[in-house]
Amino acid sequence: MKVLANDGLDQSGIDALTEKGFEVITTKVPQEFLVDYINEHKIRTLLVRSATQVRKDIIDNCPSIEIIGRGGVGMDNIDVDYAREKGIHVINTPSASSESVAELVFAHLFSGARFLQDSNRKMPVVGDTEFAGLKKAYAKGIELRGKTIGIVGMGRIGQEVARIALGLGMRVVAADNNVGRASIKVKFYNNQFINVDIETEPLQDVLKHSDFITLHVPAQKDGYMIGKNEFEIMKDGVAIVNCSRGGVIDEVALIEALDSGKVKFAGLDVFINEPTPSKDILTHSKISLTPHTGASTLEAQDRIGLSLAEQISSILQIH
Repeated sequence: MKVLANDGLDQSGIDALTEKGFEVITTKVPQEFLVDYINEHKIRTLLVRSATQVRKDIIDNCPSIEIIGRGGVGMDNIDVDYAREKGIHVINTPSASSESVAELVFAHLFSGARFLQDSNRKMPVVGDTEFAGLKKAYAKGIELRGKTIGIVGMGRIGQEVARIALGLGMRVVAADNNVGRASIKVKFYNNQFINVDIETEPLQDVLKHSDFITLHVPAQKDGYMIGKNEFEIMKDGVAIVNCSRGGVIDEVALIEALDSGKVKFAGLDVFINEPTPSKDILTHSKISLTPHTGASTLEAQDRIGLSLAEQISSILQIH
């Protein structure tokens, strides 16, 4: 029984599947050759992350496939409903990477708050000749403690962001059309904890009152969630982070808001034109950048691999 992990799979997942008698293939097959490869090797399970697209052409032309798995949360690169109509199991790992994505949000927030994205570019180049000038340029950093963070999307990742923010002493406000209230349990190292209930608010209120905004929503089908009009609602000097999906933010409007000073800084892990983001975004001094690595920690990949292996074994009834 063959599993094709076309976008890779952590060794723990490979080992767990191999122990159950599966043959795990981690060859990266280009999109245009995927149908032929699946049929030639009689692949029963296709595992992907965000790179491989599993659309109707693959679903219709690969009769051996019984399971399509996504290592992560969002499944916008898979025609989920169509696959399920055809009797194919579609699985994902919704909770495995929440902590990793949430921590990256704060990596971007801390980076922008203390100008790290710019100082890390300039210090190696002119740090030995313009040290005093750089010190003055980066002297107006800000603290996160005591500030208001607005979380747009209070699913698993949004709630993990809230948990970290509360631990930092931030005020948390949130918007989510599907979640009215979230109960956040903040645990401490000595087994103590506190529970904090967060009532969600209309999006416009969150945009209006937040010092920092972080987005945790699916890919948008009907235009941008954050565009020119939304930036106008926000506080002057707001900061925004997107570790969800490219296309949630209008990147042209974002650059205008950064250039005008309306937005103090941005952190982006996802982009409209992946894997070739615009040069204007990549070279902007006020944007902290990562190449879609929200779930890319050793711990998250370990959890993703084990979760997928467990689900595949259960569906195919391998014991």
